[in-house]
Amino acid sequence: MPNIQSAKKRVRQTARKTDVNRARRSRIRTFIKKVDLAIAAGDKSGAEAALKAAQPEIMRGVTRGVVHKNTASRKISRLSAQVRALG
Repeated sequence: MPNIQSAKKRVRQTARKTDVNRARRSRIRTFIKKVDLAIAAGDKSGAEAALKAAQPEIMRGVTRGVVHKNTASRKISRLSAQVRALG
């Protein structure tokens, strides 16, 4: 346990940020899961709509520092390739 006031404050800040980041990451995973489910069902229009909703959410994770830029680009690229392959 920290004894110094600034260290105590740091612990509180870290806990708060951890909760927010966990929620953001979970939200991104949920959007990706919706695209995957639509792809698995073979629903091209549904997959396209889900991908269109997921893209800004994934990039928002990059802006907030939850996901690395290259990781997000890779996920979007792979998902869009899978959606294109449905046709």
